[in-house]
Amino acid sequence: MKAEVVTVDRNRPDRAAIERAGQILKEGGLVAFPTETVYGLGGNALDPMASMKIYAAKGRPSDNPLIVHIAELDKLDEIVTEVPEKARILAEKYWPGPLTMILPKADIVPRETTGGLDSVAVRFPSDPVAQALIRAAGGFVAAPSANTSGRPSPTMASHVEEDLGDAVDMILDGGPVGIGLESTIVDFTEEIPVVLRPGYISLEMLQETLGCEVRMDRGLLITDSSVHPKAPGMKYRHYAPKADLAIIEGPEDAVIRYISRAAASAEAEGKKTGIIAADETAPLYRQGIVRSIGSRQDEEEIARHLYGVLRDFDSDGADVIYSEAFYTPRMGQAIMNRLLKAAGHKIIHITEEEET
Repeated sequence: MKAEVVTVDRNRPDRAAIERAGQILKEGGLVAFPTETVYGLGGNALDPMASMKIYAAKGRPSDNPLIVHIAELDKLDEIVTEVPEKARILAEKYWPGPLTMILPKADIVPRETTGGLDSVAVRFPSDPVAQALIRAAGGFVAAPSANTSGRPSPTMASHVEEDLGDAVDMILDGGPVGIGLESTIVDFTEEIPVVLRPGYISLEMLQETLGCEVRMDRGLLITDSSVHPKAPGMKYRHYAPKADLAIIEGPEDAVIRYISRAAASAEAEGKKTGIIAADETAPLYRQGIVRSIGSRQDEEEIARHLYGVLRDFDSDGADVIYSEAFYTPRMGQAIMNRLLKAAGHKIIHITEEEET
């Protein structure tokens, strides 16, 4: 049965629609909803069967932890056994917002929700629709991104319909999201806080807020299939379009020449070719389907458009995609993390010397 799609005003969510969605979650159903990062696929976080429904709907491996969303800070103490002082400092600074923290779980949280781990990932979203739904559902909503596992995350309700329209009970359509990349994840189960997934809140912002060492996980950019993931997306290929994707890194002129030649060669072989560029460079390409994800002067625009562009190439039927690299000042770690995962870590480094 197709999901019911309900349009909601992000600033003034319809109380009746939210209450109906909350009741669906209380009864073990699934509801997709907007957050400030991407759309989430919600289920009752304290119901093991609801969590299993989420895994089944997404086709997601059951050892890939789900994030528990709360809408009141005092709810945190109900689902964790300890909140280190550094975690409380980050909560005061960045909650509600695009930050997820991993903490020791309380017994009330089933292992089906945590991927079998003794820790739980927790987030307090800032989106008004998300907050209203979480409260209506009882206070604890497990919600990974509302897409088929491995596909680009959804930044609009239509993306959710495309992937999961037959697998969920309701979709709350709040329009396009604001950020477009998933939340930053920080692990507090070790002595030194560790970033397991970069996002809108950068490593430098975390270090400045805490005034202490915060490090990036060593395996963040290299997938190790033998490791049990502590956070969503660490072990498995994510965000991937259907086409083969390669990232080209190097001096701008050299990158443009390389991609232009590669696209021409691929098209000569009969392959439909996509190119991901910036506003500043997109007009310089003459082959393939060229899509800009924004100006290099506006990294938030780049982040917001990335997943939509990857999905557009699926609609185009692209066979191969070449992307410029996007090492922007603050969100570059997050943008490149998603691109690398989408490309299966296929990145080509070139220099001016190699081009001449």
